[in-house]
Amino acid sequence: MRKRRTRSHIIADLSANHVERHILLCGFSCERVLHDYGIDMLLHTYTPQGEVENETVGIQLKATDSLRLSRDGQSIPFSVDRSDLEYWLEERYPVILVVYDAQAEVAYWVYVQDYFQNRQQVPLELVGATYTIHLFRSDIIDTEAIRQFAAYKAEINLQLQRFLLEGVSFDEP
Repeated sequence: MRKRRTRSHIIADLSANHVERHILLCGFSCERVLHDYGIDMLLHTYTPQGEVENETVGIQLKATDSLRLSRDGQSIPFSVDRSDLEYWLEERYPVILVVYDAQAEVAYWVYVQDYFQNRQQVPLELVGATYTIHLFRSDIIDTEAIRQFAAYKAEINLQLQRFLLEGVSFDEP
């Protein structure tokens, strides 16, 4: 029997295609990561004049045919492995978790570092083998969301530039 293309392969590709389309509509580009260890796609951004901007936004894609909703219907509880969470939280630049609902052809997102640091206040050492993140149903992937990801990255670049201009060394304690 030959290897088979399963439904999970198909919806994984559909999730990437969905996100890529919105990235391209913004005039940005992306690369699918060949060796995936927690990041599936890198978002490259450009100035309005088309000049490449430094750094990338990491995107982790998840796809499902059976999206689970919270009791109030306002959020999507999604379990992630602690090992992925540890990796994402050590990234300097934004990591965006995307959950694609293949039945509705809509994707939801959450800025992982912001979610964990500003909303949950749970120390990582208290997290078990998995952790449930709640994505808001109002946070859908569209061109506005992609531009917001670029803005998150730009803010980090601005903060780093301020440190450098003020003479702060990263080697100092």
